[in-house]
Amino acid sequence: MNVTKGHFDKTAPEEPSLDTVPDGYSGTIYTCSMHPEVRSTEEGSCPKCGMFLVPEGEVAEHRQHDHSGHSPAHDATSVGVKEGEYDTVPENYNGTIYTCPMHSQVHHPGPGSCPICGMGLEPETVSLEEEGPNPELVDFTHRFWLGAALTVPLLILAMGPMVGFTYFIDLLGERTSLWLEFVLATPVILWSGWPFFVRGYQSFRTMNLNMFSLISMGVGAAFLFSIVAVVAPQIFPAGFRDANGQVGVYFEAAAVIVTLVLLGQLMELRAREGTGKAIRALLNMAAKTALVIRPDGTEEEIELEQVQLGDHVRVRPGDKVPVDGVVLEGRSSVDESMISGEPMPVEKIAGEPVTGATINGTGSLVIEATRIGADTMLSQIVQMVANAQRSRAPIQKYADQVAGLFVPAVIAVAVVSFIVWSIWGPAPAMAYGLVSAVAVMIIACPCALGLATPISIMTATGTGAQMGVLIKNAEALERFEKIDTLIVDKTGTLTEGKPRLVAVLPEVGHDEVEVLRLAASLERGSEHPLAEAIVRGAEERGVELAKAEEFEAVTGKGVKGRVDGKAVALGNAALIRDMGLDNDALVDTANARRDEGETVMFIVLDGAIAGLVSVADTIKETTPAALKALHELGFRIIMATGDNERTARSVAKRLGIDEIRADVLPEDKARIIRELQEQGKKVAMAGDGVNDAPALAQADVGIAMGTGADVAIESAGFTLVKGDLDGIVRARKLSHATMRNIRQNLFFALIYNAVGVPIAAGVLYPFLGILIGPMFAAFAMSASSLTVVLNALRLRRLKF
Repeated sequence: MNVTKGHFDKTAPEEPSLDTVPDGYSGTIYTCSMHPEVRSTEEGSCPKCGMFLVPEGEVAEHRQHDHSGHSPAHDATSVGVKEGEYDTVPENYNGTIYTCPMHSQVHHPGPGSCPICGMGLEPETVSLEEEGPNPELVDFTHRFWLGAALTVPLLILAMGPMVGFTYFIDLLGERTSLWLEFVLATPVILWSGWPFFVRGYQSFRTMNLNMFSLISMGVGAAFLFSIVAVVAPQIFPAGFRDANGQVGVYFEAAAVIVTLVLLGQLMELRAREGTGKAIRALLNMAAKTALVIRPDGTEEEIELEQVQLGDHVRVRPGDKVPVDGVVLEGRSSVDESMISGEPMPVEKIAGEPVTGATINGTGSLVIEATRIGADTMLSQIVQMVANAQRSRAPIQKYADQVAGLFVPAVIAVAVVSFIVWSIWGPAPAMAYGLVSAVAVMIIACPCALGLATPISIMTATGTGAQMGVLIKNAEALERFEKIDTLIVDKTGTLTEGKPRLVAVLPEVGHDEVEVLRLAASLERGSEHPLAEAIVRGAEERGVELAKAEEFEAVTGKGVKGRVDGKAVALGNAALIRDMGLDNDALVDTANARRDEGETVMFIVLDGAIAGLVSVADTIKETTPAALKALHELGFRIIMATGDNERTARSVAKRLGIDEIRADVLPEDKARIIRELQEQGKKVAMAGDGVNDAPALAQADVGIAMGTGADVAIESAGFTLVKGDLDGIVRARKLSHATMRNIRQNLFFALIYNAVGVPIAAGVLYPFLGILIGPMFAAFAMSASSLTVVLNALRLRRLKF
């Protein structure tokens, strides 16, 4: 990317025109999507906001789409952008929106730098359209290599005499060598380091002081001092000049600082780009086309984006399932390992759901598309992970507060250091003062402090996605570390969630088929898993069902209605009590079966109990081991279920659960969580049903089973793709590892600054004669960022 002299001059006091396009120019004109008055013949950064310039035609096209021709100024106003707000995306903008990984409130309609911290913006979502690397990464790579290529000879020229290498000085002479240093350093400072000056200027303009405030001040001071020292050494006091009348210059220090900071930025950009690779790999696994069956029976292969809801799609043996859907015809085994992590293929027959991007086995399937585009599970996983990577953990606010106070404090220390050295330092005193002040500002750059939390969160979120643990936001990840109480639902969480009919017990005067027919006919109108088990059991036994009328669901108790004109009710003991039909003998029979873990329901016909039906839900194979691991991780486990106490107690006894809450209505779960929270408990709730959504939202951390209802998933902080408790174990371990990693990062960031700033200011000089220069300060600053990045990347290797 080229930056013309016109770009650099735009920050000068005379404020030259922002339009540098010559009259009659016929090539591509570049402009800023936010500042149309900025026009240039070359690519570059906007001198006002630091965003990348884009071809004028693309911006014009976006404006044509936005607000039917309203001006950009109108667009900004229409979205409520005021001073201090950072969402500058016009309404109806349909391009890629960029945000800051450290400040999620920043939204821009194109690449650029964050107006708060100066960090490069990145796309909000990962998509297959994002071909190639981050444009900022490409730009900074070019700037780094030019900087490195010029800085190496500059270092040899400037530092050679200090190690006895005087060839070039002897050949060129001291005065010429200084001018050559100026020539070599200028492109490094003004081109390679230009983004840092733009961001530094923005930080002072908005008073959001950050690492670029210090870098721009330090490099700018060293560079300008050196230029004046070369051009007019005679204007300096005698204390600045050596025996030959020359003033010491710091071109090599400024160039090395720029090059090292660019290296740190490249490391950071590569790390941030790497966090999306796992997600992009998932996206690449999706099918590119779909074989659609038309109403006339013909088949046509179309692009995936053209598939419509309700389309019938053929999935051939070995093909990827193109979209989420339901099997209409055929039988096959589907490899769902990329979604669930389960290596065993899953048998699919008519009525079974299938997920897009999973791989069909040897059979042929015809499916009906039920979710397409952004609604598919794969797209939702991608969006959830992308959002989580940019969410901010509560611990981040402490780092922000420290950084906000740190920068002005560092500037004050640099000023004091310069004054103290200039008055009491050895000759040349003012030169020592300048070196010390610049070193203080460089070594104190809080880039590592700003990176400490986001880089760990981003890496952990990507790692979690690969483990089948989807993290909705960073706050949930941090909170989960401190959870001491876990509430679990029984059905679908501890158990398979697919109960089956195991017994029908008619009363005297009624037969088994009649009782089952009444129960199944009534329950056919319910979506409850127990209802499905009864209906499925009746169908398997060949019982012909009737139509139910006046169907009514009694929340948490059962259902009522009319079958064949007769009043029928089906429910638990609470429903029977409400109807005044207690029967001790039947209750004893029901209790005996409940002790075995079965769920027993009473059938009432015309005001009298006609019999019992018993349904059982098997425990998931992974549940016992997972509960044991959760106990070892410090959880007290409470089972909250709508089942009666006997059934709940039987399950709890077998699984070693600490406490049960039985006969719980949906609203009771949220109330129980509130009570525990009032006792000082940190509560997590794991559930999968629509009725669990309020409790998931009330809990300190909600954990949804990926096999459950969408509203439950939306209400939760974590989603377990596979839908079993092993995922909670992995989530807890990931939470512990991430928070430990963040604390380590904060320690590394703060220790460098706490130790480095006083040394750079010269506190050791009176005792040990140690005073570090700007180059060493730049190395230490980059080392702190590198340490933080490498430490965060260790989270990628976690295996639970």
